[in-house]
Amino acid sequence: MSRAIVFDKGRYTVAGTDLTIGVQALIEKKWDQAAHPLDTNTTLDLATAFPSGAHVAEVEIDPDTGELWVVNYVAADDCGRIYNHTLVEGQLHGGLMQGVGQVIGEHIVYERETGQLLSGSFMDYFMPTAVETPKWETDWTTTPSPHHPIGAKGVGESPNVGGVPCFANAVNDAFKFLGSTHIAMPHDNWRTWTVAEKLGLHG
Repeated sequence: MSRAIVFDKGRYTVAGTDLTIGVQALIEKKWDQAAHPLDTNTTLDLATAFPSGAHVAEVEIDPDTGELWVVNYVAADDCGRIYNHTLVEGQLHGGLMQGVGQVIGEHIVYERETGQLLSGSFMDYFMPTAVETPKWETDWTTTPSPHHPIGAKGVGESPNVGGVPCFANAVNDAFKFLGSTHIAMPHDNWRTWTVAEKLGLHG
């Protein structure tokens, strides 16, 4: 006669009896076996389609004020098969703006003594606007994804992932001729002015 096994609150019990065992005891009972019977190994055939791109930025920095301008920006991303060029271009521009914001100003500040958030509104937290926006030159290649019928790839994250290191490298490169190798983000006016001062660029 077969009886149902009930699992409740971490214990297995044969229904209608006092036969019971906890999960921990069940695990320990077979602990010395090379392959534990409760081990589960599965393989999922996940579809993968990696977007890629190439980004180039040109920036200018006023050493006397620390002000930074994005002069030119060229980005080409592999977006897979494109069905709506307007939406793709909007995604590229939006992602690049996120990259600008992260590199040249976005920074959450807390008071050291109390942990109180000091940059709690857009009065205190930098948000990139049209003023900081260069004339983006965007293009794309189309390598269809082989894992589904429509061949599209994700594009929203691609320009943001490429934009941040591209902008940061451009700023670091501007000071490279003086031997500077790394400037921590964000590259706001105060930070770039301070770096320029340390490197002796102020008149």
